[in-house]
Amino acid sequence: MTGTPPSARTPARRIRWLLVVGLLALLAVITAAVAYEGPNSPSFPSAASPLNTLRTEHRGALGEADGAVPDGVTVFDDSIPAVAKLDPDLLKALRQAATAAADDGVAFYVTSGWRSPAYQDQLLRQAVAKYGSEEEAARWVATAATSPHVSGDAVDIGHAEAMAWLSKHGAAYGLCQIYRNEPWHYEVRSEAIDRGCPRMYADPTQDPRMQQ
Repeated sequence: MTGTPPSARTPARRIRWLLVVGLLALLAVITAAVAYEGPNSPSFPSAASPLNTLRTEHRGALGEADGAVPDGVTVFDDSIPAVAKLDPDLLKALRQAATAAADDGVAFYVTSGWRSPAYQDQLLRQAVAKYGSEEEAARWVATAATSPHVSGDAVDIGHAEAMAWLSKHGAAYGLCQIYRNEPWHYEVRSEAIDRGCPRMYADPTQDPRMQQ
């Protein structure tokens, strides 16, 4: 009788079986790694602003009572202090604009609004650590004494569609982008309704309010 003896076929089958099991295990590891590298992974590419990155990385340090904003908050969420403690004129203008934007299928999400001095101080410390100097950090984060977020006079809006809508229509509601490097940062300028928004500063270091 010709062919491979049974004693030789058994080890060969066992080797093939071990190879299959090993391959399946490797695929499981690769799948898990890919799943981990999702939108919340530190290495996942993001269009988030530098300040949003700081807030996301350290969200647990201070809570909502200090101005931290959970995901999915809109300008109508009165239960969130970062929204509820905004200046009434700013909040009114935001809600009027958001209502109009909704007709165009655009939603205004708040990524940051009012902040406590403690939260602002924390963001500034983190920015100094991230950018390596107080001078560079100042392009993105103001001190607690000068920040319009602490006084409730500024809001950061997401996402890209909302920023684009406000860039085009915001002045009609008195809502203006203040800094060229921060397309998400809006403040109310009532005179903009008739005259248009004032010229933007390159970044907060050019704003006279930040020199106090």
